[in-house]
Amino acid sequence: MPIPQNKEALLLAIESAYGKLQEELNTIPVEHTRVKTLAGHAQNTMMSIGDLIAYLIGWANLVLKWYDKKQRNEKILFPEEGYQWNQLGILAQKFYADYDHLDYHQRCEQLEKAVKKIKIIVDQLSNEQLYETLWYNKHTMGRMIQLNTSSAYKNARIRIRKWKKLNKLK
Repeated sequence: MPIPQNKEALLLAIESAYGKLQEELNTIPVEHTRVKTLAGHAQNTMMSIGDLIAYLIGWANLVLKWYDKKQRNEKILFPEEGYQWNQLGILAQKFYADYDHLDYHQRCEQLEKAVKKIKIIVDQLSNEQLYETLWYNKHTMGRMIQLNTSSAYKNARIRIRKWKKLNKLK
């Protein structure tokens, strides 16, 4: 699927990528979700499937935070307050820790809630707001949302499918 260039394509990309990711997540035995056998987001680290979901929740919630700050005309510190773009591995580890208290199903539910909120926001915005106005550097809001939703879900699904194959899971 090509990079979305308008609101309708963005909604379709989020729905499609998230739906496929959900299908994969629904087939993973819970007992495998805390085992750290996936390459982590920081160099030389390992993560679990649960950590991967926490990472997706973290980025989805950042998108919601960015939007909320924009609505209140507050300064947005990208990617997150206290983190620079060259510290995304450290930010990922923060996300793993932030959601460590949740079990697998609770993490999946948190991700579902965040995705629904993002879709509502996208649905309420105009194509001009999403794709014709720069939001962060050279990126539009639509592009920033896409990078942290549909693209992230596609990447996670690929990682999960490889992991399942290596672990002989269907």
